[in-house]
Amino acid sequence: MQVTLLKSKLHRVTTTHAELDYEGSCAIDGHLLDIAGIREYEQIQIYNITNGERFTTYAIRAEDNSGIISVNGAAAHKAKPQDLLIIATFASMNEAEADVFKPKLVYFDTKNRITHTCNTIPTQMKEAS
Repeated sequence: MQVTLLKSKLHRVTTTHAELDYEGSCAIDGHLLDIAGIREYEQIQIYNITNGERFTTYAIRAEDNSGIISVNGAAAHKAKPQDLLIIATFASMNEAEADVFKPKLVYFDTKNRITHTCNTIPTQMKEAS
């Protein structure tokens, strides 16, 4: 049996750009992609904390260490600069792989600087759910 698990998450990144006249996608600081293990052109789910929008697109690499999170194309209608986002990827794996898999969770300050990383959701967050 195959199961789908959270592979990686950029938690509370701040949108820096919303470019409507662009072919599509979400440009993400290349360093952040590397830290989270997100590949260029990989499908991503975006959850807009600010307005509640949820949508799917793909990641493209922005300049390393730029802090850029640019929502492009039609998706630019769903996010604007300064909106807080969660960007997530998922992976399918078999039960044995799932038993040992740990996601890459990356947390940010308001300037898209990494505050910490981990591979489990803190206990206090689990209890609040």
